[in-house]
Amino acid sequence: MPATVGRRLDRLAPVRRATRGIDRRTVVRVGIVAAVAYAAWLAIGAFGRPYNFFDMKIYHGAVVWWASGHQLYEFIAPTTTLGFTYPPFAALAMLPMAWLPVESAGWVNAAGSIAALAVVLAALLRPIVDRLGWPLWFTVAIATPTAVAMEPVRETLGYGQVNLLLFALIMADLVGLRWRSRRGTHGRSTDGAFLRFVYSGAWAGAGIGLATAVKLTPALFIVYLLITRQWRTAATAVGTTIGVTMGAFALVGTESRAYFGGVLWQTERVGAADMTPNQSLAGLLARLYDSIETPGLLWLSFSVLVLALGLSRAATARADGDELTAFTLVGLTANVISPISWSHHLVWVIPAIIVLADAAVRRREASRGLSLRAGQGSSFGGPPGVNGLRPPIWYPTLTGLRHGVAAIGLYLLFVISPIWPYEHQLPEVSHYQDGLFGALMENSLALALIVLVAALPWRPGAEPAFYTDRPARTAVATGRR
Repeated sequence: MPATVGRRLDRLAPVRRATRGIDRRTVVRVGIVAAVAYAAWLAIGAFGRPYNFFDMKIYHGAVVWWASGHQLYEFIAPTTTLGFTYPPFAALAMLPMAWLPVESAGWVNAAGSIAALAVVLAALLRPIVDRLGWPLWFTVAIATPTAVAMEPVRETLGYGQVNLLLFALIMADLVGLRWRSRRGTHGRSTDGAFLRFVYSGAWAGAGIGLATAVKLTPALFIVYLLITRQWRTAATAVGTTIGVTMGAFALVGTESRAYFGGVLWQTERVGAADMTPNQSLAGLLARLYDSIETPGLLWLSFSVLVLALGLSRAATARADGDELTAFTLVGLTANVISPISWSHHLVWVIPAIIVLADAAVRRREASRGLSLRAGQGSSFGGPPGVNGLRPPIWYPTLTGLRHGVAAIGLYLLFVISPIWPYEHQLPEVSHYQDGLFGALMENSLALALIVLVAALPWRPGAEPAFYTDRPARTAVATGRR
């Protein structure tokens, strides 16, 4: 009997060792996540600014003022000259927070925004981690605090802004397009009419439509959908925008007439173009000209050029099977050409970093495959490599290096955010007060956006999101993967 028990224990030993290994790996991963979260917290403290839900106080004050019977767009926040600048539909969406204290509303918005960011990161990273065999929960748990430390995210949370929620709405359409391209499989395997509708992706475009109804700049995604002949998605986006806007007219006609008849065109309600946090092309040109106002004709000329470049590169990225890069290029282009793009608007650098990092990994994987095949050829009497030359041992390591360095450099730029140490305000202080280096630092985020629009690489066949009525293109993109 003891011998039998001993043999059973021996057979169970590998299982126990494996279980201890799994537990140990989980503990290590949790520890890494905690360390990354703590490092992100330190980075926010080191490079961020004091935050007190400044914009949320304006939104909250405006809806409280409106709920008490006053005109929405007549509200001016105490000790400021700022009022509510969003369309009436946005005010209706924010109206429930009138029954919360302003601090509570700010924290609810922060929690919802972080949750939305985590969901978006899970959707964007899943195709990558599935290919690499990484745990999705671990990757997202690291990526979320890493992204929170960046200038656009920490400013959005600290000011009580809605950029991450709008970002999530637009990215939801990207997911919907992916699901629609595979709707046959999902539709058959999912029970329930509602779930079949969700996984069919038939709603793709609604997120862009809702985002456009809240803020006008996402309308550029509708232009992109039309250029790439995604007629159904474009129609859904336009229909959603018009539908919710007309619904707001029906519910709050006075505010709707006030907004579209006057408030929309009062650009002075937003702020001066040359203000340092305005990292759009208009802000860049105003600061370079050391002027409060943007040189209009020059801005229009360069904006048309950037618009054409961004949309054409986005269309090419989509045709090559990389819808994520296409969406990212459209979002970056919108940031560049918008008259005002505060630093908390620049959330599109997040998918840009993901694209750069994945491009680096893909190129290194491809290089390793070529090196392995070349080495196998020489071992079996074949040629030792391309043109009879064995690839040097450092070749796979250096392949993709520039994309990896670009991803790391872009991330560090938006964590450190060097615009603030060189912030200047006309007419008191010239934007050239700290010389050429100071001017470059004050415009560094805007310059990075322009470079990304011109040079962000796409990954052929990486994540196609074509309709199922275009099988030829899908097959080509899949073959390139």
